[in-house]
Amino acid sequence: MPRAKRGFKARRRRNRIKAWASGYRGGRSKLWKEALIAVHHAWRFAYNDRRKRKRDFRRLWIIRINAAARGVGLSYSRLTGALKQAAIGLDRKILAELAVSDPVAFGKVVEAAKAATA
Repeated sequence: MPRAKRGFKARRRRNRIKAWASGYRGGRSKLWKEALIAVHHAWRFAYNDRRKRKRDFRRLWIIRINAAARGVGLSYSRLTGALKQAAIGLDRKILAELAVSDPVAFGKVVEAAKAATA
C-alpha cells in the first residue's frame, strides 16, 4: 500500500504555525517542532493574560480612586460604601478617569455621596 503523505493540507498547517512563529529567535521560528512548542506556549500566555489584563486594570482603577478619595478626606472603602448608599452608579473605570482627568467633577461626585450618607 502506498505511503500517504497528506499533501498540501499538512504543509498549509505547518506554514500557518511557522507564520505565527515568525519573529521568534533562532530555531523557534524556523524548525517545525520548536516553532509548534513556542506557538502553543505563546497561546497559553495570551489566553491567561487576556484575563489578567482585566484584573490589572481593576487594580489600577482602585489605586487611582483611592488616591483621589484620600485627597478629599475619604478612604476607598468608605467612598464606595457612600456611593452605593447614594445610588450613584458610576463604575470604577469612570471614577478613575474622573479622578485623573477632572478632579473637580470627582470632588462633586464625592460630595454628593457624602451628602447622601449624612
